[in-house]
Amino acid sequence: MPRGRIYGVRGRIDGVRSMICGLLAVILPTLVIAHPHSAASQTMLSCAGRSDVVSFLDRNFGEKLTAVGLVNQNAVLEVYAAKTGTWTLVVTDIHGISCILLSGDSWDSMPALPGIAT
Repeated sequence: MPRGRIYGVRGRIDGVRSMICGLLAVILPTLVIAHPHSAASQTMLSCAGRSDVVSFLDRNFGEKLTAVGLVNQNAVLEVYAAKTGTWTLVVTDIHGISCILLSGDSWDSMPALPGIAT
């Protein structure tokens, strides 16, 4: 096989790879922008004092603290949920600053697993 032909194939592969990367560079940001975010993430800034975030979630969505877990020595993960099914995932740092990570609908609490103390 002539040497020039190998480089021609490689050039076409690089061209296809560039085209795919270009498409992804356009499609992924479009999906992120077009994704419907919940009202909680649209209405307030992502981070604020914990008491402000907690009262905002209670006042606007009726969400109460449902679950909590330690992320590391510097942060706590909290899940707030309402009877209507809305939920918000919040991380709070040791300085009392809470940031909303995710929020959504259709929250459903699961029963405790057998043999695991709650």
